[in-house]
Amino acid sequence: MMPTLASLADDLASGRTRSLTLVSEALDRIEAPDGEGRLAFIKVHREAALAAAEAMDRLRAAGLAPSPFAGIPISVKDLFDLAGEPTPAGSVVLADTAPAERDAPAIARLRRAGLIVVGRTNMSEFAFSGLGLNPHHGTPASPYDRASRRIPGGSSSGAAVSVADGMAAAGIGSDTGGSCRIPAALCGITGYKPTAASVPLDGAFPLSQSLDSIGPLARSVACCRALHEIMSGTELPRHAIGLAGLRIAVPQTVALDGLDATVAADFARALTTLSKAGAQIVEQPFARFAEVARINAKGGFAAAESYAHHRALIAAKGEGYDPRVRLRILRGANQDCADDIELLRARAAFVAALREETGAFDVLALPTVPTMAPTIAECDADDEAFTRLNLLMLRNPTLINMMDGCAISLPMHRAGEAPTGLMLARAGGEDSALFGIAAAAEAALAGDR
Repeated sequence: MMPTLASLADDLASGRTRSLTLVSEALDRIEAPDGEGRLAFIKVHREAALAAAEAMDRLRAAGLAPSPFAGIPISVKDLFDLAGEPTPAGSVVLADTAPAERDAPAIARLRRAGLIVVGRTNMSEFAFSGLGLNPHHGTPASPYDRASRRIPGGSSSGAAVSVADGMAAAGIGSDTGGSCRIPAALCGITGYKPTAASVPLDGAFPLSQSLDSIGPLARSVACCRALHEIMSGTELPRHAIGLAGLRIAVPQTVALDGLDATVAADFARALTTLSKAGAQIVEQPFARFAEVARINAKGGFAAAESYAHHRALIAAKGEGYDPRVRLRILRGANQDCADDIELLRARAAFVAALREETGAFDVLALPTVPTMAPTIAECDADDEAFTRLNLLMLRNPTLINMMDGCAISLPMHRAGEAPTGLMLARAGGEDSALFGIAAAAEAALAGDR
């Protein structure tokens, strides 16, 4: 079992390990010729990471470590500004842009806590896909059944693989329609989508400013909580929540459609485990979830807002884009001002209605994605397959982004089996309570796993 941030912090504090050891081991895994590092990372910061590790070891020896996590290696998705480097966002058309003058605030806060960035991770170009395919840099495979080369999930593909393969203790990603949770589910780790407004978006290349959020991918609920607190600059209240009497709503509209046998069996087993621990499982219609497809029929916020950001760049360098990403961005050209106003109204009504409906329960539970990871070859076979599978992966996580909620994906598969994710969600602003519930669920599920 891979170590958590807390266990690594304990090892560092006790002298059982050093930052230089942790960072060197992470870099060795990244650079292993038979590993996924060359596909999971777009850029590796070997020399800078080793120098930072030596500095953190000296600070800790002097009793001056800036936090218990100082010296632990993390990865950062390619869409974040890092001082002195361009921010390509998984593309090639931005490779020659001016270097960032400063780190994105979320990353700066992590660095101030002493966490060490080992490199920039691969991603779907401009974060516009839930599959994780990247035609410019290649696609890293999910850790399960590597011979079959299954998708890692997107858009934070390299972030998830870096954590699953021990190339980083945690990865920092973004989530607009599932981009932290989907790869976490398909790579067998934990991924958190916070309330969107809780972590500053400055210095993160935008997909949709209405839906974007910044979150961690890591090895436990506690890891995600610790990283979220650092990035948000807020220490959340601690909720010691047990499962006994907890009301868990399982949405019956959209969320359970088309589950494959693997996900259906894992989800049923997870609910049974939570029920045996005392939770009340309530099947609830949540009929408004059917409205999301209609709201997004013309491309939704992602198409409209990304087109506003990209239209000049597409005019100048459109041939350099991933054609499938360019096509989705260009859907925004077909939305006029009236469409945008209607989109904002529809979402506001959706958020208000879902806040009221979810308020009757402690948490929502649904599969993060409805199927196990398809192969890269299946997804890349043709445009029809890509579009169908992309929408399938994004479907459930998008429900939570649209309702402006917070959500976490926990592993619910058994060891050695295909990774699957259990998504728990609450209304926006309720991150603290969600972390408490997720920790209780994680502990209950641990025995089954």
